[in-house]
Amino acid sequence: MSNEKKGSALKTFGVGIIGCGLIGQKRASSLGVNGHLLACADIDISKAQRIADSHKAKVFNDWRDLLALADIDIVVIATLHDSLAEITLEALKAGKHVLVEKPAARHPEELYPIMDKIKGTKLKVHVGFNHRYHRALRKAKELVNSEALGELMFIRARYGHGARIGYDKEWRSDPLKSGGGELIDQGPHLIDLSRWFLGNFVEVNGYAHTYYWDMPVDDNGFMLLKTPNNQVAFLHASCTEWKNLFSMEIYGKKGKIDISGLGGSYGTEKITFYKMLPEMGPPETTSWEYPMGDDSWAEEFREFCDDISLNRECSAGVVDAFEALSVVQKIYKESGYDYFSKST
Repeated sequence: MSNEKKGSALKTFGVGIIGCGLIGQKRASSLGVNGHLLACADIDISKAQRIADSHKAKVFNDWRDLLALADIDIVVIATLHDSLAEITLEALKAGKHVLVEKPAARHPEELYPIMDKIKGTKLKVHVGFNHRYHRALRKAKELVNSEALGELMFIRARYGHGARIGYDKEWRSDPLKSGGGELIDQGPHLIDLSRWFLGNFVEVNGYAHTYYWDMPVDDNGFMLLKTPNNQVAFLHASCTEWKNLFSMEIYGKKGKIDISGLGGSYGTEKITFYKMLPEMGPPETTSWEYPMGDDSWAEEFREFCDDISLNRECSAGVVDAFEALSVVQKIYKESGYDYFSKST
């Protein structure tokens, strides 16, 4: 499709969505001026139909039929973890750009064929590390890039929810479908955000365990990650949090940032910058709150379209997914879980 407006850099891409649950719905409603939804696919065709109806899009219950459509430029993949890598690879073979939801695979080895496929091509794969695009995180990145915090020292972050009745019987509790539990569910967001601020981790320590839920996957993951410069990320992902929580603190030699909330049940997004004064003591404090609607999904898709149009590397790409999954896999191995293995 890729229609370019005269006198403008704006392009409209034909989009197909595979996996039409809650996340697929969010993606469909956040295409903005850059995307035109042409087709939806889901094994539950009624879910695909609900999205398609408001966009006059085609409906399929087999994702392969969607990939065969010539007018589709971008494929959004929001399926269960066990099919993310497979569908991504097939979409690339069909010549499509891909936005695949995190974690992009069940273990890092599943990403090797994808990395090989895009090497030397203009095909783009963006991984849905959506939290980078929340207003509070964008503001934090702006402050860090401006060196307002000075040299970064460490990050402390927690992310968790309380699950729900029957959670231990859902697909996330099945290691063949999910690749793991809470560590591979909410953990990759914490790992990715920490890498976004601190860079690559060369030392990985942690522990995953099932404390409460009657399921074969972990319900809590603890991480202690270190960069070559001894910067540390101390992270905890939990589905025994009971009250939904997102909290990230970024510490530098000139001050710190405190981020809380993601909107909705996680509370209003808020970021506070504590600037150290020459005399130390109580810091100079500035806060920003974002009670308005979440624009992260739209901002993320807009950036991806720009990546394609400008033929630039995706800021959240397959390598980022590989690094996050490598952390997850190492901790699973150390914790005695074997559902990360290539055989699954």
